[in-house]
Amino acid sequence: MIVLGCDHGGLKIKNAIIDYLKNSKIEYKDFGCYSADSVDYPHYAFAVANAVAKQEAQFGILCCSTGLGMAIAANKVDGVRAVTLADEFSAQKTREHNNANVLCLGGKIVDDAKAVKLASIFLNTQFEGGRHERRVDMISQIEEGKAV
Repeated sequence: MIVLGCDHGGLKIKNAIIDYLKNSKIEYKDFGCYSADSVDYPHYAFAVANAVAKQEAQFGILCCSTGLGMAIAANKVDGVRAVTLADEFSAQKTREHNNANVLCLGGKIVDDAKAVKLASIFLNTQFEGGRHERRVDMISQIEEGKAV
C-alpha cells in the first residue's frame, strides 16, 4: 500500500504518479488534495506520514511545489524518514542507505515523467541493511530522545 498527498502545487505530478500506480496495479490511497485551489500542505503531510508511521502503508509520496515543506512537516512524525529529491541516484541511494519511507517531490522542480521515474525507483529499491541499519537505528534513537 502506497499513500499519497499533495497541495495545489503538487497536484499535477501526484496525478501522474497515481496513473503509474494504477497501470502497475499497485494499491494506493490518495489523501488529497483534489483540485488546484490553494490548500495548506501540512494537513496532507501529516495524514500521509501518520499512515506510514502506523504501518498502514509501506511508503508515502507527497507532492508540493518544491517537496521541501512536505518533507519538513512529514519528518515531524516519529518513524518517518521523508526525503526531497530530484535525481535518480538520490532516489536509489536514499532507499538503499537511509531506508527512507516517504518521498517528497516538487511540481516546480520535476515534470510528470521525472516524478514517475523517481517514484518508480524509490518504490522498487530495497534497503541494503548491514552497516546502514546501524545508522538508521541511530536516527530512531534521536527520535526517542536518546544520545547517539
